[in-house]
Amino acid sequence: MNTFKGRDLITLAELTPEDVTHILDVAEWPADKWPRFDGASAGLIFMKPSLRTRVSFEVGCVQLGVHPVVMGPYDAFSRHETVHDTIKVLERYVDLIVLRTFAHSHIEEVAEYASVPVINALTDDYHPCQGLADLLTIRQHKGTLQGLKLAYVGDGNNMAHTYLLAGAIAGLDVAIATPVGYEPQEAAVAQARELATRYGTGSTFTVVSDAIEAVAGADVVVTDTWASMGQEEEHARRVLDFASYTVDDGLMAHADSGAIFMHCLPAHRGEEVTDSVIDSARSVVFDEAENRLHAQRAWMSLVL
Repeated sequence: MNTFKGRDLITLAELTPEDVTHILDVAEWPADKWPRFDGASAGLIFMKPSLRTRVSFEVGCVQLGVHPVVMGPYDAFSRHETVHDTIKVLERYVDLIVLRTFAHSHIEEVAEYASVPVINALTDDYHPCQGLADLLTIRQHKGTLQGLKLAYVGDGNNMAHTYLLAGAIAGLDVAIATPVGYEPQEAAVAQARELATRYGTGSTFTVVSDAIEAVAGADVVVTDTWASMGQEEEHARRVLDFASYTVDDGLMAHADSGAIFMHCLPAHRGEEVTDSVIDSARSVVFDEAENRLHAQRAWMSLVL
């Protein structure tokens, strides 16, 4: 019995450890096992720019026989129409809604009104599709998830929140290093601890300002852009505030000798990561990018 059919993906907190294992398994199915949903349609709404997310969702739809209908900020949620009315119209046309937007409350409202599955393709607070792709990448390269240490160095943004939840469910210890004033939301840390307790995964969570302390002995080192979409005006100040948080060879030397490096991209080379790290044999960033396609296709195939 498919226990996923019709479910939303708003944050990873909605998943159990068993859910995650099954999603990652399905993501690795060969093409001859992919189900087909010929005649189905998906509404892909992007209120923010997108490369990896848009292309991977469009290609994933096509691979499943689903017709993708792509909309931008001037197509959906415009002309003063309410979210309720927009969604009630869309659900008459499409079998699935994918939304990339700003405020997390926006996608929560969409999910409240929609009778079809809703997928969070990134909000200011969470990026669950990236989280699933990253768990898939880690499992492929390390052979397991349970008991590994993931160190995240950078802004306490939507990816930091996502790694906290991913770690709680998958059994990863998560250490976050960020400048004072840029820490992840306390609610996200508290939720991660609650999930780890609920599922007995044994995950631990630390938030520090010392990048070396966070990275020490890590199996996975991750970073992200210092200024997310919508924060462009803060870029110059953030470059100064994050100057000592660049992932370079010196910082990677404190990780486990077999550690891998990850970045959800796009990367600002010379800021959050150096060329010598992102182009090294330790870097798996392009496997990670490819896995967006596989993880999202898996989720869509389960909920349609």
